[in-house]
Amino acid sequence: MTWRPFRNVIVCHMVPGSEDKVGPVFGQYDPTTRPQDLGVVGRLLLSYEDLYLHVIERKEDPEISGQRRGLPAFQQIAEAIAPYVTPYPSYWQNPSHSVAKQFYEWLPEGDVPEDRELTVIVQRMKPGSEADIARVFAESDATGLPAETGVTGRWLYGIDDCFVHLLEQDAAKAAAVRADHESQAPAPAFIKVMEALRPYVSPYRPETWQSPKDSVAHVFYRWQAEDWHPELEPAR
Repeated sequence: MTWRPFRNVIVCHMVPGSEDKVGPVFGQYDPTTRPQDLGVVGRLLLSYEDLYLHVIERKEDPEISGQRRGLPAFQQIAEAIAPYVTPYPSYWQNPSHSVAKQFYEWLPEGDVPEDRELTVIVQRMKPGSEADIARVFAESDATGLPAETGVTGRWLYGIDDCFVHLLEQDAAKAAAVRADHESQAPAPAFIKVMEALRPYVSPYRPETWQSPKDSVAHVFYRWQAEDWHPELEPAR
C-alpha cells in the first residue's frame, strides 16, 4: 500500500503579492531547525486570492504519535510573517483556530502510481454543510469516476466559510482532466458532481471565476526533509 503523510491545513488571510516576503522566512528556518525531529517532514505554502494556505506534512497524526510541540522557531516565524499573514476565521482567538478541520477522506484500494501530484482547490462553502459536501463526494467516489480521472486520494477541509479540497491524482491523468476542463466540455459525471454541490459550494470570488482552474491555489514554497525516506515508512 502507498504511504502518505498526515496533513494539517492552516488557512489565513495574506496580503496579495507578499509570497516573496513569506516564503523566504520558512526557507531560512526549515533547513536549520530540523522540524523532522518533531515529526514534520514536509511543507507546502500556497496562495489563493487573499488567502495563505499552509499544508504541513507529518510522519503521523499527532493524536497517535503524541508529538504535539509547535514547530521550531514558531514565535520567530509568526513575528516575521505577521505584517503579511493574519487570521481568517471570524472566531479566531488563538493559533489553533487557523487549523482547518478535515471532514472527509477517500483513498482507493490497493497501490497507486508513484508519479502523483497534489492539487489544492479553494472555494466558499455554506457554513455547517460539511456532512452534505462529504455525502456528495462519497457517492461520487463510490463510482468509477475516481479511477477514470486518476484520483489517488481526496481530503476535504473546512474553516469558517472556506472549503479546501486536497486532490491527489496520477500525474498523466491529471493533465488530461485539466485539458478536458479547459476545453469547456467536462465529463457528464463531473458536471453531475458540480450540480450536486451547488447548494453548498460556490467560487471563492465569483466575480473573477470563469472555470474550475480558477479555484486552484498556487504553490510558492515547498520543503521536504532531505533525510526522510517515505519509501522506508510502513504503508498506510
